[in-house]
Amino acid sequence: MKKLAAALIGAVSLAAMAHAQDAVIQAGHVLAVPGEGYLTNQTILVEDGRIVSITPGFTTPKKYPVIDLKKSYVLPGLIDSHVHITSENGPEGRIKEFEDSDVDAAFDGAAFALKTLKAGFTTVQDVGGANDAVFGLRDAIARGAVPGPRLRASGGSVAITGGHGDINGYSARVMAAFTSSSVCNGADDCRRAVRQQIKEGADLIKITATGGVLSNTAAGLEQQFSDEELKAIVEAAHAMGRKVTAHAHGKSGVDAALRAGVDSIEHGTYLDAESIALFKENGVTLVPTVLAGATVTGWTNEPWLPAPSRAKAAIVGPLMLDMLRRAYEGGVNIAFGTDTGVSRHGDNAQEFALMVEAGFSPEEAIRAATVIASEHVEMATDIGTLEKGKYADLIAVTKDPLKNIKELESVDFVMKGGEVVKPLD
Repeated sequence: MKKLAAALIGAVSLAAMAHAQDAVIQAGHVLAVPGEGYLTNQTILVEDGRIVSITPGFTTPKKYPVIDLKKSYVLPGLIDSHVHITSENGPEGRIKEFEDSDVDAAFDGAAFALKTLKAGFTTVQDVGGANDAVFGLRDAIARGAVPGPRLRASGGSVAITGGHGDINGYSARVMAAFTSSSVCNGADDCRRAVRQQIKEGADLIKITATGGVLSNTAAGLEQQFSDEELKAIVEAAHAMGRKVTAHAHGKSGVDAALRAGVDSIEHGTYLDAESIALFKENGVTLVPTVLAGATVTGWTNEPWLPAPSRAKAAIVGPLMLDMLRRAYEGGVNIAFGTDTGVSRHGDNAQEFALMVEAGFSPEEAIRAATVIASEHVEMATDIGTLEKGKYADLIAVTKDPLKNIKELESVDFVMKGGEVVKPLD
């Protein structure tokens, strides 16, 4: 608790000292709209946290502080569409579920949020965390009490009893005490669970349509909700203005979720040509999380990971890169997402190199983490590109990421909403 308290006190102090500033940014190369190439030698005018103008040449349109990025490559702030901001997997993960309160999780989340922001991710979507912890952190960041990326959150996953997203692998009495209200069975009960999550503050609904790797149960990786339950979830969420994203590995669950009308799929490991056709027919986005696959592949001999999870990690992890290659070649709409919390917070940008390995050009990968991700998280009017009227969320690196995408694994400058979070050394 002392370390957690110190982290939060430090975060609060930073939030209190920092504020959006009016500024003139002189930038050598600006990827204002990823997919459209660089603008060179540009001046970006920032007022009240938003971009007022981007104009050719190095000028000083107003007597504001000048930020010199003339030798840098400037991009929109990055967006990770799949994180778990209040936790990080590791040897102590299972016991922390019982030793830590939601307050502890929120403290952890504050520290992880600051790491994420300094890594250049100015917006993230959390899809699976304790309601009080993640919604409280989201709201604290939004009001400026602690620093962090713009945070959109689903809260707890809607899941079936005994499925991925439920609590598994403990004594019956322990599991009964810790079962979430978002666990449901039958169409009517699933409607109730969706409505309860929205009542408690969910920005979107996350469901576990199939089994998963890290749940401590040998229940497979295929469809878990019935077709009727899936349809009820989607209808209830859409009726209340919320999108639905579905964790799904096995093809049966991927396809069932797509037919039921979900808005996006997380992971999609076993998708095939039929699945790809459904993605495109229904305008559904894939969030691939290949970094999570690479991470769990390295855990197959870790004694702290329960045996069912080790077995599933050995199967699923190595398949995810080829899944992304199939989806990319098939023309699926793909938004950047990592499942960070499985991997370490602050390492989110390692997903880019995996995307390039799967066939993306560096600029296409960046577009997935900016333009496409901003649309996916329903914030495209405010973020995702560097244009007049949008938030001054931007990052900079000193070498060209279109030549080496790994440059984004160590950004040199971060601004969120006009506030310099990481200054250029």
